Amino acid sequence: MDRKERAHAVIRILNQCYPRADCALDHKNTLELLVATILSAQCTDKRVNIVTKALFQRHRTAKDYAESPPGELEEYIKSTGFYRNKAKNIRAACRIIHEKHGGEVPDTMEELLLLPGVARKTANVVLGVAFGKAEGVVVDTHVMRITNLLGLTRHKNPKKIEDDLIKAVPQKDWIVFSHLLILLGREICIARRPKCMICPLNKVCPYGIRQVRKIRETLAKRHMA
Repeated sequence: MDRKERAHAVIRILNQCYPRADCALDHKNTLELLVATILSAQCTDKRVNIVTKALFQRHRTAKDYAESPPGELEEYIKSTGFYRNKAKNIRAACRIIHEKHGGEVPDTMEELLLLPGVARKTANVVLGVAFGKAEGVVVDTHVMRITNLLGLTRHKNPKKIEDDLIKAVPQKDWIVFSHLLILLGREICIARRPKCMICPLNKVCPYGIRQVRKIRETLAKRHMA
Protein backbone atom coordinates (compact mmCIF):
# COMPACT_ATOMS: atom_id res chain seq x y z
CA MET A 1 0.00 0.00 0.00
CA ASP A 2 1.58 3.32 -1.07
CA ARG A 3 1.06 6.66 0.66
CA LYS A 4 -1.91 7.73 -1.45
CA GLU A 5 -3.67 4.41 -0.95
CA ARG A 6 -3.01 4.51 2.79
CA ALA A 7 -4.24 8.12 3.05
CA HIS A 8 -7.46 7.19 1.21
CA ALA A 9 -7.99 4.24 3.56
CA VAL A 10 -7.35 6.39 6.64
CA ILE A 11 -9.88 9.00 5.52
CA ARG A 12 -12.50 6.39 4.65
CA ILE A 13 -12.17 4.61 7.99
CA LEU A 14 -12.04 7.74 10.14
CA ASN A 15 -14.99 9.34 8.33
CA GLN A 16 -17.02 6.34 9.47
CA CYS A 17 -15.76 6.73 13.05
CA TYR A 18 -16.14 10.51 13.20
CA PRO A 19 -18.87 11.54 10.73
CA ARG A 20 -19.19 15.00 12.31
CA ALA A 21 -15.50 15.85 12.60
CA ASP A 22 -15.02 19.59 12.88
CA CYS A 23 -12.86 22.24 14.52
CA ALA A 24 -12.70 21.75 18.29
CA LEU A 25 -12.12 25.44 19.05
CA ASP A 26 -15.29 27.21 20.18
CA HIS A 27 -16.01 30.32 18.12
CA LYS A 28 -18.90 32.28 16.66
CA ASN A 29 -17.08 34.23 13.96
CA THR A 30 -13.82 34.37 12.03
CA LEU A 31 -12.09 36.77 14.41
CA GLU A 32 -12.82 34.51 17.37
CA LEU A 33 -11.48 31.54 15.40
CA LEU A 34 -8.27 33.42 14.59
CA VAL A 35 -7.69 34.45 18.20
CA ALA A 36 -8.49 30.97 19.52
CA THR A 37 -6.09 29.37 17.05
CA ILE A 38 -3.27 31.72 18.04
CA LEU A 39 -3.94 30.83 21.68
CA SER A 40 -3.90 27.09 20.90
CA ALA A 41 -0.15 27.07 20.26
CA GLN A 42 1.45 24.89 22.96
CA CYS A 43 -1.94 24.64 24.66
CA THR A 44 -4.87 22.22 24.58
CA ASP A 45 -8.09 23.15 22.80
CA LYS A 46 -9.94 22.37 26.02
CA ARG A 47 -7.98 25.00 27.93
CA VAL A 48 -8.38 27.53 25.11
CA ASN A 49 -12.15 27.04 25.13
CA ILE A 50 -12.24 27.71 28.87
CA VAL A 51 -10.21 30.90 28.46
CA THR A 52 -12.06 32.29 25.44
CA LYS A 53 -15.47 31.97 27.06
CA ALA A 54 -14.76 35.10 29.10
CA LEU A 55 -12.33 36.64 26.62
CA PHE A 56 -14.88 36.74 23.80
CA GLN A 57 -17.49 38.37 26.01
CA ARG A 58 -15.08 41.24 26.77
CA HIS A 59 -13.54 41.61 23.31
CA ARG A 60 -15.94 41.69 20.36
CA THR A 61 -14.04 43.40 17.55
CA ALA A 62 -10.49 43.65 16.23
CA LYS A 63 -10.42 47.21 17.58
CA ASP A 64 -11.26 45.91 21.08
CA TYR A 65 -8.17 43.69 21.03
CA ALA A 66 -5.92 46.31 19.43
CA GLU A 67 -6.87 48.95 21.98
CA SER A 68 -7.12 46.73 25.05
CA PRO A 69 -5.46 48.27 28.14
CA PRO A 70 -1.94 47.05 28.99
CA GLY A 71 -2.09 43.83 30.96
CA GLU A 72 -5.80 43.16 30.44
CA LEU A 73 -5.45 40.70 27.57
CA GLU A 74 -2.55 38.99 29.32
CA GLU A 75 -4.68 38.41 32.39
CA TYR A 76 -7.41 36.70 30.37
CA ILE A 77 -5.07 34.35 28.50
CA LYS A 78 -2.42 33.70 31.16
CA SER A 79 -3.25 30.01 31.58
CA THR A 80 -2.64 29.23 27.88
CA GLY A 81 1.11 29.63 28.27
CA PHE A 82 3.47 32.06 26.50
CA TYR A 83 0.74 34.58 27.20
CA ARG A 84 2.85 37.73 26.87
CA ASN A 85 3.95 36.86 23.35
CA LYS A 86 0.45 35.69 22.41
CA ALA A 87 -1.09 38.92 23.73
CA LYS A 88 1.47 40.97 21.79
CA ASN A 89 0.71 39.08 18.57
CA ILE A 90 -3.07 39.26 19.01
CA ARG A 91 -2.95 43.02 19.58
CA ALA A 92 -0.67 43.57 16.59
CA ALA A 93 -2.67 41.27 14.30
CA CYS A 94 -5.94 42.89 15.30
CA ARG A 95 -4.48 46.36 14.76
CA ILE A 96 -3.67 45.39 11.18
CA ILE A 97 -7.10 43.81 10.71
CA HIS A 98 -8.78 46.98 12.05
CA GLU A 99 -6.66 49.47 10.14
CA LYS A 100 -6.05 47.66 6.84
CA HIS A 101 -8.98 45.26 6.48
CA GLY A 102 -11.90 47.19 7.90
CA GLY A 103 -12.11 44.94 10.94
CA GLU A 104 -12.58 41.78 8.86
CA VAL A 105 -10.14 38.86 8.96
CA PRO A 106 -8.58 38.50 5.48
CA ASP A 107 -9.39 35.39 3.46
CA THR A 108 -6.15 34.75 1.59
CA MET A 109 -3.06 32.83 2.66
CA GLU A 110 -0.80 35.72 1.66
CA GLU A 111 -2.63 38.29 3.78
CA LEU A 112 -3.04 35.98 6.77
CA LEU A 113 0.66 35.16 6.86
CA LEU A 114 1.42 38.88 7.20
CA LEU A 115 -0.41 38.97 10.54
CA PRO A 116 1.80 38.64 13.66
CA GLY A 117 1.44 35.23 15.31
CA VAL A 118 0.03 33.62 12.17
CA ALA A 119 1.97 30.83 10.47
CA ARG A 120 0.68 28.23 8.02
CA LYS A 121 -1.09 26.15 10.67
CA THR A 122 -3.20 29.07 11.87
CA ALA A 123 -3.78 30.33 8.33
CA ASN A 124 -4.94 26.89 7.18
CA VAL A 125 -7.33 26.62 10.14
CA VAL A 126 -8.90 30.00 9.38
CA LEU A 127 -9.10 29.43 5.63
CA GLY A 128 -10.51 25.92 5.96
CA VAL A 129 -12.94 26.35 8.85
CA ALA A 130 -14.12 29.93 8.30
CA PHE A 131 -13.93 30.25 4.53
CA GLY A 132 -14.05 26.65 3.30
CA LYS A 133 -10.83 27.16 1.35
CA ALA A 134 -8.56 24.14 1.04
CA GLU A 135 -5.17 25.73 0.41
CA GLY A 136 -3.19 23.35 2.61
CA VAL A 137 -3.36 20.83 5.44
CA VAL A 138 -3.29 21.83 9.10
CA VAL A 139 -0.26 20.27 10.81
CA ASP A 140 -0.51 20.38 14.60
CA THR A 141 1.18 18.08 17.13
CA HIS A 142 -1.42 15.32 16.67
CA VAL A 143 -1.16 15.42 12.87
CA MET A 144 2.64 15.57 13.02
CA ARG A 145 2.89 12.51 15.28
CA ILE A 146 0.16 10.35 13.73
CA THR A 147 1.14 10.91 10.09
CA ASN A 148 4.65 9.72 10.97
CA LEU A 149 3.22 6.59 12.61
CA LEU A 150 1.04 6.04 9.55
CA GLY A 151 4.04 6.30 7.24
CA LEU A 152 2.53 9.23 5.35
CA THR A 153 5.68 11.26 6.03
CA ARG A 154 9.09 10.83 7.59
CA HIS A 155 9.61 14.49 8.39
CA LYS A 156 9.39 16.43 11.67
CA ASN A 157 9.25 19.86 10.06
CA PRO A 158 5.58 21.00 9.74
CA LYS A 159 6.02 22.50 6.26
CA LYS A 160 7.67 19.34 4.91
CA ILE A 161 4.94 17.22 6.51
CA GLU A 162 2.30 19.42 4.90
CA ASP A 163 4.00 19.06 1.52
CA ASP A 164 3.90 15.25 1.86
CA LEU A 165 0.22 15.30 2.90
CA ILE A 166 -0.74 17.59 0.03
CA LYS A 167 0.66 14.94 -2.32
CA ALA A 168 -1.02 12.00 -0.58
CA VAL A 169 -4.40 13.38 0.52
CA PRO A 170 -7.06 14.39 -2.04
CA GLN A 171 -7.63 18.16 -1.97
CA LYS A 172 -11.32 17.69 -1.20
CA ASP A 173 -10.24 16.08 2.11
CA TRP A 174 -7.52 18.55 3.12
CA ILE A 175 -9.78 20.41 5.57
CA VAL A 176 -11.37 17.42 7.30
CA PHE A 177 -8.18 15.34 7.37
CA SER A 178 -6.62 17.17 10.31
CA HIS A 179 -9.92 17.20 12.23
CA LEU A 180 -10.10 13.41 11.88
CA LEU A 181 -6.54 12.84 13.08
CA ILE A 182 -6.93 15.24 15.99
CA LEU A 183 -9.99 13.33 17.21
CA LEU A 184 -8.14 10.04 16.85
CA GLY A 185 -5.14 11.49 18.71
CA ARG A 186 -7.26 12.58 21.64
CA GLU A 187 -9.27 9.40 22.02
CA ILE A 188 -7.13 6.48 20.82
CA CYS A 189 -3.72 7.34 19.36
CA ILE A 190 -2.60 9.01 22.57
CA ALA A 191 1.02 10.15 22.53
CA ARG A 192 2.29 8.24 25.57
CA ARG A 193 -0.03 5.24 25.43
CA PRO A 194 -1.54 4.61 21.98
CA LYS A 195 -4.39 2.11 22.12
CA CYS A 196 -3.33 0.17 19.04
CA MET A 197 -5.42 -2.91 19.84
CA ILE A 198 -8.67 -0.95 19.54
CA CYS A 199 -7.54 1.58 16.93
CA PRO A 200 -9.68 1.50 13.76
CA LEU A 201 -6.51 2.06 11.74
CA ASN A 202 -4.52 -0.86 13.14
CA LYS A 203 -4.78 -2.78 9.86
CA VAL A 204 -3.43 0.06 7.69
CA CYS A 205 -1.03 1.77 10.11
CA PRO A 206 2.52 0.32 9.95
CA TYR A 207 3.16 1.22 13.59
CA GLY A 208 -0.18 -0.21 14.69
CA ILE A 209 0.38 -3.44 12.79
CA ARG A 210 3.74 -3.93 14.54
CA GLN A 211 2.33 -3.11 17.98
CA VAL A 212 -0.65 -5.44 17.62
CA ARG A 213 1.68 -8.23 16.51
CA LYS A 214 3.94 -7.68 19.54
CA ILE A 215 1.01 -7.68 21.95
CA ARG A 216 -0.39 -10.88 20.48
CA GLU A 217 3.02 -12.57 20.60
CA THR A 218 3.43 -11.56 24.24
CA LEU A 219 -0.01 -12.89 25.13
CA ALA A 220 0.69 -16.14 23.29
CA LYS A 221 3.95 -16.63 25.22
CA ARG A 222 2.16 -16.04 28.50
CA HIS A 223 -0.48 -18.56 27.53
CA MET A 224 2.17 -21.16 26.65
CA ALA A 225 4.10 -20.61 29.88
